[in-house]
Amino acid sequence: MKMLGIAVMTVTGLYGQDWTRVAEAPWTPRDSQGELVHNNRLWILGGWFNSFEAPPRDVWSSGDGKQWERVTAAAPWLHSDLPMTLSFRDRMWMMGGWYNGRLPGHSASNAVWHSQDGKNWTQATEAAGWSPRLAAAAVAFNGRMWILGGTEDYYFGDAKSLKNDVWSSADGKTWRLETAAAPWVARAYHQAVVLDGRLYVMGGGNYVPEYAAFNDVWSSADGKNWRKETGAAPWHPRLWFGAAVYRGAMWVLGGWSKVPEQNWGDVWTSRNGRDWVEVKSEKIWKARHEHSVFVFNDKLWVAGGHAKPLSNEVWSLQLP
Repeated sequence: MKMLGIAVMTVTGLYGQDWTRVAEAPWTPRDSQGELVHNNRLWILGGWFNSFEAPPRDVWSSGDGKQWERVTAAAPWLHSDLPMTLSFRDRMWMMGGWYNGRLPGHSASNAVWHSQDGKNWTQATEAAGWSPRLAAAAVAFNGRMWILGGTEDYYFGDAKSLKNDVWSSADGKTWRLETAAAPWVARAYHQAVVLDGRLYVMGGGNYVPEYAAFNDVWSSADGKNWRKETGAAPWHPRLWFGAAVYRGAMWVLGGWSKVPEQNWGDVWTSRNGRDWVEVKSEKIWKARHEHSVFVFNDKLWVAGGHAKPLSNEVWSLQLP
């Protein structure tokens, strides 16, 4: 079939594969957590339980997705709701994020933290060059860490809070402004991935007070000059989805939209950002948003997220 002039293919059970429910993890069900793969382990950092208490500061890790260990109950960072996390130069990095608590009240952060073991954390800087923000995209690319877009205010912001600036750093302390205004519309709750020497930005938008959601895809070889791969991918415009690169292709998984108001439980893949294939499986995780997506042990993983209710399930998919 065709949608908006774009050829759309649907693959039912790609290569006949379904998702496997690996575990119900011992960590409290949550969404909006940080996630990464480090030292051949899966890691979950902080997240969100509800909007009436400070976000959790616990750190969990697993070597197989089934058995999980709580590394610390209270890391020193506070802003663990929708932070930016990645693995870079043999360290885990926790950056930005949102705090919603009684003391010192709600705020976004531009602090940068790193750790080798998940228990002992060092603050690289209390205030990075980019403004305090949450829900930016973060990737390691060309030997540097990158922060792209985001919002400076979660529940109380407006269009002015949204960003489309791009920053990079080799050490987490000193940040370089690559562009103050990328050609993609300022946004948060989007994703970025790296594939074949190019940096891709896709989806996202804004939550309140004015809802916006996108399904465009942009790419860049240097973070400064951007090319629009498509203005409308065949997956529905969405916020709070997951993305990864697995088996030489980028993947988009789940998410949420207000129009229609629903969680998404679909899975899409593309090798160039323009041509997307929907991957349907008979057995798959329940539709959700703000879940964790990993690539680990040659498998694609989904963990936690808001599946109405919050989830602590862990699922994996392996292609033959």
